[in-house]
Amino acid sequence: MKERAGVRLQLPQSQGLPAPLTPRPLLFPQDDIEAYKMQNKFLNSEIYQLTRLWRNSSEQEKSLMMKCAYLEAKNCQTESRYLGVLRDLQESKGLDGKQQEAVKRLIQEALQADMKDTLKLDPVREYDEYGFKMVPDFEVEDVKLLAKIQALEIRTHNLLRREAGDKALLGRWAQHLAGRPSGELTPSPELKGLLRAGVPQEYRREVWRWVTRARTRTIRDRHPSRYQELSRKAQACPHPASRQIQLDLHRTLTSNQRFASPSGPAVQQLHRILLAFSWQNPAVGYCQGLNRLAAIALLVLQNEEDAFWCLVAVVDTIMPQDYYSKTLTASQADQRVLKDFMAEKLPRLTAHFEELQVDVSLITFNWFMVVFVESLASNILLQVWDAFLYEGTKVLFRYALALFKYKEEDFLKIRDKVEMYQYLRFFTKTVSDSRKLMSIAFNDMNPFPMRQVQGRRALHLERLRAELRDLERIQREFVTESAERKDKDLDTAVSEDEDDP
Repeated sequence: MKERAGVRLQLPQSQGLPAPLTPRPLLFPQDDIEAYKMQNKFLNSEIYQLTRLWRNSSEQEKSLMMKCAYLEAKNCQTESRYLGVLRDLQESKGLDGKQQEAVKRLIQEALQADMKDTLKLDPVREYDEYGFKMVPDFEVEDVKLLAKIQALEIRTHNLLRREAGDKALLGRWAQHLAGRPSGELTPSPELKGLLRAGVPQEYRREVWRWVTRARTRTIRDRHPSRYQELSRKAQACPHPASRQIQLDLHRTLTSNQRFASPSGPAVQQLHRILLAFSWQNPAVGYCQGLNRLAAIALLVLQNEEDAFWCLVAVVDTIMPQDYYSKTLTASQADQRVLKDFMAEKLPRLTAHFEELQVDVSLITFNWFMVVFVESLASNILLQVWDAFLYEGTKVLFRYALALFKYKEEDFLKIRDKVEMYQYLRFFTKTVSDSRKLMSIAFNDMNPFPMRQVQGRRALHLERLRAELRDLERIQREFVTESAERKDKDLDTAVSEDEDDP
């Protein structure tokens, strides 16, 4: 046996057939091993240095991004204050014609500036995790200045959103859910407080599934395959409402990325959910607005069967009976209840609306029907739903009142009826501080006992039903009188024909 270059070679034993070679490990000289060790050490050091440089660069980039966000937010605040001063000057009666013209020119220049001309380093995304635009587009022609001021405020708040508060809430939720089986929660004051503060995006799907299952457990236990059965029935036997459902599909959350394409998977899932629900609740079938409720459930739960049961929970267990019926009796009653609460909680604003002869129910009716969908910024909307799914309709009254309270001073400045209605149409999208709104809803609006809501709802329902009975009686009398009048007219015409030779 010879050794060469550190490799052992096995020589044949005879001149005949060579003996089979047995694989043996390669042996490297000590110098080569030391060389590889040195090279490996050098590479490890180089990787460490590169990693440290990358981390430093990453931290520096993060710091610059935060500084950019802060500077942009300060710029938005300055621009907002500047536009506010221009608005006050525009409404001032102490300026002469030349000064008024100068203010008007400055306002036009400010409005022509494109708010989207922001730095490329802007850390604020255009769309959130659910596909909603972070800063809404305002299209109110006659109040463009006010709309831009409000949009600047939203952008400022988004840029300066305090991560510490969000992280603290995430920690509280993580601690509350720790050690619990997936999807298992227990009603408690602590859970109620957490839901009011909002569910972090990481846990929202799990929490909504639990609330939905808790509200629909009885029917789901009796019919575990209910959704599949209803889906097959909808395919075999189209519901009379299927035509209206088809029309409303393409009007659903049109500004949301997930529903932007008419042939997208989200739209097809929504179609199946609504068709199944039309057979689940034949008394309702379909009512305009249910498409928006189902769409929100689908965006969060990411499963069409879960979204179907969420829609069932809202319509059949949370909302009062006849909320989505043809007469919408319960919906109308709630608007009267809301006016009662506004007179008590916001007397100054109520008097102002009455002075301008403004009926806020023309706006708030839709808030309640679709639970604020497409009226609020997405992060606030989902926070409202977090509490609504757990506590019920009382949350709608709390937040409706809180929205008016949040912008009360702006409302009181408006002295024109037309401008007031225009502002009512879009003002909810300018509300940006979710913590402030939540505090108003659940602190400033107290006391707010559910028995008071139920008592007033029952009172107004009875009055509405009496009014409907009176209306039906008047209609029957009118129809009878019309028929008798036609008979008399016909008798007169026939008599005249007989008298005519």
